[in-house]
Amino acid sequence: MKKIRKLLCAVLAMVMVLSLAACGGPSSEASKAPEGNNSSAPAQSKEGGEPSNEEVTLNWAIWDKDSTAYWQALADGYMKGHENVKIEMTDLGSNDYMTQLATQLSGGNGELDVVSIKDIPGYANLINLDLLVPLNDKLTTPKEDFNGVLDQLTAEDGNFYGIPFRSDFWVVFYNKDLFDDAGVDYPSNDMTLDQYDELMRKMTSGSGAEKVYGGHYHTWRSAVSLFGILDGKNTIVDGSYDFLKPVYERVLKQQEDGVVPDFGELKTSGLHYSAAFQNGSAAMVNMGSWFLATMQKYNAEAASNGVEPVNFGMVKYPHPDGAPAGSTLGTVTSLGVNVNSTKQEAAIDFVNWCASAEGAAVVAATGTFPAASTSETLDIIAATEGFPEDAASKEALTTAAVYLEMPYSPKASEIETVLNTEHDAIMTGAETVDEGIKNMNEQVQAILNG
Repeated sequence: MKKIRKLLCAVLAMVMVLSLAACGGPSSEASKAPEGNNSSAPAQSKEGGEPSNEEVTLNWAIWDKDSTAYWQALADGYMKGHENVKIEMTDLGSNDYMTQLATQLSGGNGELDVVSIKDIPGYANLINLDLLVPLNDKLTTPKEDFNGVLDQLTAEDGNFYGIPFRSDFWVVFYNKDLFDDAGVDYPSNDMTLDQYDELMRKMTSGSGAEKVYGGHYHTWRSAVSLFGILDGKNTIVDGSYDFLKPVYERVLKQQEDGVVPDFGELKTSGLHYSAAFQNGSAAMVNMGSWFLATMQKYNAEAASNGVEPVNFGMVKYPHPDGAPAGSTLGTVTSLGVNVNSTKQEAAIDFVNWCASAEGAAVVAATGTFPAASTSETLDIIAATEGFPEDAASKEALTTAAVYLEMPYSPKASEIETVLNTEHDAIMTGAETVDEGIKNMNEQVQAILNG
């Protein structure tokens, strides 16, 4: 059965979510180590001895090098302190990146040493194909610094095969001017789901072109249904979804009452959450931390674009009763090591450095959230131009628990397809909540038992 599963996995096309625009075809770009100190990385061990300081070149699989600042920044930062190492990057582009990566690795050669892991379905595929090195015993950053994420990346054999270096987590963005005009207090960093609902209703006003919605749920499943996993009691990959019923009932009631836009109309119109927030038609938007950079850029270019900047703030994600403030959703970008690499020791050292406090500072300096944040990296993010000046927005950057939008499962891709289909059916009214959840239970159980 395992062989059959591997064969099937080898031909499965991994659907990339939230992907950037496609880059050109694969290319390899070498970077020389910049001037720095005389420290070095452990190259491959000599026979039976200590690691040598021999020259080593690592080939790192990435996507969208030219539009993603942290790839080169990490390579440069590592090489500055490890003069015997040269990092080459092979850019596979963002379109079908994980499928292309699996194809290259399945050839059984060691051409690629370090691999960037873009999504969980693709990560599961690489594990199923035995293409990655287990990293449990190789991690040098304290496991607890990852806020429980590594447990969610752990496979059925008890090993995790990727170490996160980048993370995004969900917060609530709110329009301060709209709150001021309505005479309503700003949302807090300890807001329950009931309080979030109440605040949405207070902030809803007007009609037609003057309508202001208290909240705005984007059309992704994660923006709605994953409120149900924030208490840490449930997961979306075990085939039981009855816990989602009150979540969907609440959101559909908000939709019925005109507190949030109609899901079907959003799907038809293609209105993006960023436009809804920037044009003032949504007082609050629950969204990932990546939206911060979007808003900073929007405000920085507002004058030249002839639009008004948005006076916005951020607070922690709303949480269920009994769950701590700072419980939120997240996505990660991880690094793994090719099982066929002949330079595994050097590759693992690089992966660990990227996830370390030193690597995290490099990631934060590019305006990106590192997976293992520290007070230093949060200060770096909060000091970026256009970050909200209020203390609550900086406090919103701290998390108590991060639950991955899709935790590891060997059937992650198939499960996600079912959940997305049923989500759309529930939100458009094509199915009742009970019908949709029944279909989720039956179809995912069949996948898990297959």
